[in-house]
Amino acid sequence: MRLAFGISYNGRAYQGWQSQLSGQTVQDQLEAALGKFTAQKVSTLCAGRTDAGVHGLMQVVHFDTEVERSSYSWIRGVNALLPRDIAVQWAQTVPVEFHCRSNALSRRYAYILLESSVRPSVEAGQVGWIYSRLDMAAMQQATMHLVGQHDFTSFRASACQALSPVKTLQRIDISRRGAYWRFDFEANSFLHHMIRNIMGCLIAVGQHKQSPDWVRDVLLALDRDAAAPTFAPDGLYFLGPRYAPHWELPDRTPAFDGLP
Repeated sequence: MRLAFGISYNGRAYQGWQSQLSGQTVQDQLEAALGKFTAQKVSTLCAGRTDAGVHGLMQVVHFDTEVERSSYSWIRGVNALLPRDIAVQWAQTVPVEFHCRSNALSRRYAYILLESSVRPSVEAGQVGWIYSRLDMAAMQQATMHLVGQHDFTSFRASACQALSPVKTLQRIDISRRGAYWRFDFEANSFLHHMIRNIMGCLIAVGQHKQSPDWVRDVLLALDRDAAAPTFAPDGLYFLGPRYAPHWELPDRTPAFDGLP
């Protein structure tokens, strides 16, 4: 049968999602726990790979297994074998034709940024940091140039393996609560480092180092060197994919409500 899991993790200790020889990835930890729980080799696929230091609130994975257990047993049993910074949030049997990646209608990320004259301490590794004031109106104006279907080559990492740089960015929402900024992104899919490169540009605009229209020029340049440096991964969270209602999968986890 095919199972889907919703996984949350603090990515600070890991070299991203995708399995590596070092074994220090979230996928490696999950597959090791599943192997112990099922006494079988288990290979997983995920909805969206995350980079080193990036967190996940609802990474969706699927895998095939002959082991039959209740959802409760899968959650409790696998969590008992995972490190404390990775946890299965839900487990659900899905039809064999379900594919967590290709069936995703969109993917959602949030970037949490602390604006403070003092660097983060308790939140170290969990928020980005900027010490100067940001102009919300300027950043919101800049986002207008990015929403829609575009060639995002200027915001693409050199190591990106995507077949096409053309993506449809459905929305960028910016909000603030006290000293914390939240940037929400939703697109059909994202390029490697795309959000962190966009964040670097939005912050340059928010600091009045560049004008909002500069972001349009960066986009049209189709040149990574035209954009700002890649911003830190610390405050980036994968909120998870959206699926069509007929799959009957959760849209969020309790961890969503913990973000500023």
